[in-house]
Amino acid sequence: MDANLIAAIGVIAAALLFAFTNGFHDSANAIATSISTRALKPRTALAMAAIGNFVGAYLGGEVASTVAKGLVDLPVSQDGLIMVLAGVLGSIGWNYLAWYFGWPISASHSLLGGVVGATLAGVGSAGVIWSGLLTKVALPTVVSPLVGFGIGFLVMLGVYWVFRKGRPDKLNRGFRHAQSVSAAAMAVGHGMQDAAKTIGIIVLALYVGGYQEEATHIDWWVYIVAALALALGTYQGGWRIIKTLGRRIIDLHPPQGFAAETVASAVLFGNTIIGAPISTTHIITSAIMGVGSTGGKRAVRWGVARNIVMAWILTFPTAALAGAILYFPITWIF
Repeated sequence: MDANLIAAIGVIAAALLFAFTNGFHDSANAIATSISTRALKPRTALAMAAIGNFVGAYLGGEVASTVAKGLVDLPVSQDGLIMVLAGVLGSIGWNYLAWYFGWPISASHSLLGGVVGATLAGVGSAGVIWSGLLTKVALPTVVSPLVGFGIGFLVMLGVYWVFRKGRPDKLNRGFRHAQSVSAAAMAVGHGMQDAAKTIGIIVLALYVGGYQEEATHIDWWVYIVAALALALGTYQGGWRIIKTLGRRIIDLHPPQGFAAETVASAVLFGNTIIGAPISTTHIITSAIMGVGSTGGKRAVRWGVARNIVMAWILTFPTAALAGAILYFPITWIF
């Protein structure tokens, strides 16, 4: 078995491991609010999220293409494969650290940061497609959470006004049922975004390794293995992060949970259509903050929110640094 094939297999294996860690890290995105409000039992919610992620993987082709061809321009060689491998392994390391501390970071931005960092180490700035990084990653990263926060605030106000005369106990029961739908939509949106990023990395590796001619072609088996890895990871459940999102930011009740999930899933679907690889973590967290803000300044635990935002800011550069550092020993190995 030649070194190029070993490197390609290594990238695919690392990408699937990333998808698995992404699943248990980001399972909170889809079901933390439903578990917190007792709309769904934990294992039922996780099973639903796993199925939704599997289904969503088949709908994220545009995002996968952006990751495969729109962010980095790597040489079609073994060295290009090494850059991808270093980037994926660097992102996995940061994901594990964040999971340990219960930080709901963006696993997908960790992946993109790792690959960009390894590319900078391998071929320099010429290997990064800066226009794509700006328009497809940086701008959506800034704008989408603001949109999630603002719309979450407005939707929650609308819910309060429409149901202002309703009985709280009856409303809570109704919104618990509604959360089954909104949580399912979140799960599908998560699959459309995060499974697609793993698919994009595998396609990039196959193209750079010389195993396919186009960086946009996706074989059927790539969809299946990426979806399975993400779904299995999701079913394991990232309980530390579920606790952070579901309990530590605001005191969630069924109407707030429904509003946050509905807003977040709508933003995810919209960005998937245009091929923007945004963070599901950023969107659901900002939507929860927006929904909570309708209860006044003290309704949101801003100290927790501040720590989460700091973790967001650190994710891309930290993962990029990890990818860049790992590039050199992996080059020596191969």
